Amino acid sequence: MKNKPVRLGLMAVSSPLEVGAGQTSELLAQLKVTFEAANYPGLEIVRSNGLVDDSFSATETGRFFYNQRVDAICAIAASWFEDYLILDLLEECKVPVIAWARPGMETGSLCGVQQLGFILKQIGHPYCFIFETVDSPAAVDQAWHYTQAAAIHHRLRRAKIGWLGHRVEGMTDTTPNELALKKVFGPRIVGIDIQVFLDSTKHIIADSLNGQWENLKNQVGQVVSTHDAGIEALQFDSVFRTMVREKDLSAIAVGCYPHLMGKPCLSASLLGEEGVPIACEGDVNGALAMLILTWLSNQAIHNTDLLDPIPQDNTIVFSHCGSGGFSLADSPDQIILGPVRLMDRGVCALFPAKPGIVTLINIVPTLKGYKMAALYGEAIRTEMVFPGNPLRVRFASNYQSILNWIVKEGLGHHWMAAYGDMRQPLEYLSEITGCEWIMNS
Repeated sequence: MKNKPVRLGLMAVSSPLEVGAGQTSELLAQLKVTFEAANYPGLEIVRSNGLVDDSFSATETGRFFYNQRVDAICAIAASWFEDYLILDLLEECKVPVIAWARPGMETGSLCGVQQLGFILKQIGHPYCFIFETVDSPAAVDQAWHYTQAAAIHHRLRRAKIGWLGHRVEGMTDTTPNELALKKVFGPRIVGIDIQVFLDSTKHIIADSLNGQWENLKNQVGQVVSTHDAGIEALQFDSVFRTMVREKDLSAIAVGCYPHLMGKPCLSASLLGEEGVPIACEGDVNGALAMLILTWLSNQAIHNTDLLDPIPQDNTIVFSHCGSGGFSLADSPDQIILGPVRLMDRGVCALFPAKPGIVTLINIVPTLKGYKMAALYGEAIRTEMVFPGNPLRVRFASNYQSILNWIVKEGLGHHWMAAYGDMRQPLEYLSEITGCEWIMNS
């Protein structure tokens, strides 16, 4: 899975009369060095050609950034500046703004940024505020997280989520609000007819998949599923890949329960490793959550239910039937390709999840739009306490308080988990999109 470029426009703004206006080139150079020293994966710095100190240079710089397709603009205020300069720039390149004020009693930098914040807030344009020197690692880290969120938003506006079949009857929390989904986050839902899909799998020649099945068997510790089940799973995988290519899909939600249980699971494991997440039970909102975490973390994502706490060590076990990517296993030797629980058919990748810091999110529709909730904790090693991909997480809070919080907030039962601390860019993404944001640390 390759990192997609995240493009940040770097510029300086000032007013010619003010103290510090002559330092714009020096400040930009220093800020660029600080970003480069941090070595953020996939970050591309696009530095403006000149300083912005009048309406003409603002418009020219905005057009330059638009042509460079930047995801966000970081504007360092060398001095006080007229607020309309950024407004004129944004008319040419309407992306989120990092408004960076620098310390300095006589520069007026902070005053200028406060004025800018006032007007951006009033017009509803997304922005982030920083007050720090340009050599501050913590400040560029904040700017990086905001730029990540802006880049995710940029990609989501163009994303398509395939919906195979329908959401499971009785799982209302997985129902997408199609119009709100488009308005808030951006993806468009692409319906996939279930009968057309199943007919397509029958046209994939079974013998052509024998080699692929044998190769997969060599990557895991044990295979319990039958040869025929493996071939059928790869026929599903072949059609999924055709759908992704022909319909330009970024993620898929599959209405698997109960009639397709065990059949799309292996494809979810394989495509998840390649950056195309597949959510279970027709959960389009879950597919969105998986897609966001995939792009933020550049790794496969856990698709889970919150199952049950283990009071003895204040942990909570999350898992689904076994659709996780192989890289999520604690060890390849522990992966079993076996039939799905309840139906005893198909191919699931069964393994205990590897340990590490994890961020889990749940996205649900509301009557006003969408809500995103986050949990943050540490996954610890576990046994196969559930026939799937058990992820055992210890949180700072007592498990009972977390459960009470989830039910009180009216959240859904699907939690998507990524390794790493994703809280800050997720919060920024909620600010940029206008999605309601809540978190329990």
